[in-house]
Amino acid sequence: MSNPRSRRRRVPLAVSAGIAATALALSGCSGSGTDAESADGPVDLRMTVWTADEAQLALFQEIADAYVDENPDLVSSVKFEPIPFEDYTTTLTTQLAGDNAPDLAWILESYAPEFVASGALTDIAPTLKDTDGYDYDDLMDSSLELWQKDDGLYAYPFSNSPFAMFVNTDQLEAAGQPNPADLVESGDWTFDAARDMSAAAAETSGKEGLVVRDFDFKAWEVLASVWGGWDAAPWSADGQTCTFADPAMTDVMTWIHDAIFEQGAMPKPGTTADFFAGDAAMTITQISRASSLDDSFGWDLVPLPAGPEGQQNVIGQAGIGVFANAAHPTIAADFLAYFTNPENAEKLATYFPPPRESLLNAETLAEANPKLSEEQLQNVVVEGIKDATTKPTHKNFAKLQDAVRQQLDDLWTADADVSSVLSDTCSAIEPLLEG
Repeated sequence: MSNPRSRRRRVPLAVSAGIAATALALSGCSGSGTDAESADGPVDLRMTVWTADEAQLALFQEIADAYVDENPDLVSSVKFEPIPFEDYTTTLTTQLAGDNAPDLAWILESYAPEFVASGALTDIAPTLKDTDGYDYDDLMDSSLELWQKDDGLYAYPFSNSPFAMFVNTDQLEAAGQPNPADLVESGDWTFDAARDMSAAAAETSGKEGLVVRDFDFKAWEVLASVWGGWDAAPWSADGQTCTFADPAMTDVMTWIHDAIFEQGAMPKPGTTADFFAGDAAMTITQISRASSLDDSFGWDLVPLPAGPEGQQNVIGQAGIGVFANAAHPTIAADFLAYFTNPENAEKLATYFPPPRESLLNAETLAEANPKLSEEQLQNVVVEGIKDATTKPTHKNFAKLQDAVRQQLDDLWTADADVSSVLSDTCSAIEPLLEG
């Protein structure tokens, strides 16, 4: 494999101060980044991330160190700063408001419209397109949509990870339940089947059944991995009309409520269950979690089940953006081009399905994901990205997330009136949708 840096343009040490900070509508302040890549010497870069996985961080650092070695006149170090997922966006926007912006940051898809519209991010398209060997045209158009404005690209969608179902085949077999892979093959892999199998396994094992990972009765948007089977959504495609009270959403939320409080198929509030520690029969999550698996129990990975409206693929997407008011946006963009070039994108595919069409095949992904078979990768990742929807996004998502969570608190009791709670949710969020 050839050295990618040998085919790339160099960034001059003296750059125009015209790349000044823009108004940060997101954080309500103005940036002061002057991109001080000058004769003063190499700079230190900082990227915020929400992973604390040591293997992932080691890979990031390996790529970054190679960049530093090849560009000692530009960069002296690249630091990856983990921030807990549950506090990530709040902490990031606090840093922006406090003139402590990182040079680069992971951005969750739910907040993409806010960040892109805010003016907080630098247009990275010119840098990526002008970098020798980058092959910008290999990036799938569908993966870029959330991060584009006019002709600009304001984050690179480094992770396009389908939601899927990990299953503990040992627990299911002990409960006399069928193999989910066989149900996929026969066309009988449905949410109702998954619910019933999970309830039976939980009763037999004394553990939990089906866990929607990261939901924990707070991150309601993760339930989009279930809603898709009912063709339900929290608001209209244009983001202006609440649809929480529509029949499809009422049906799926009733299904979830009953699975928790009547069938015992899903954990109740206050219960913590980690599938990867053997605490549950099934979990809906993304394939990057496969790195947490060991040989302590038998497991499989299958696509999301079908609901009454069929099977819907759902992906979680995350981007890497460069902040306009950070100290070194031009060098940060150059590092991003190196970090995500074809060679390094293939390395990152170990954990994060890339937006590069050339890499989205089972054979290539299997080389990067030794714990997953080519069949699993084809059925879950390659096929799972096709025609997929993302978790909910909105230009006002931060406020909507809190407002919806507060309203849905009333849903997580055994005697909740689902229709009433969802109607109240619409009443609460409609002003935010219109704003």
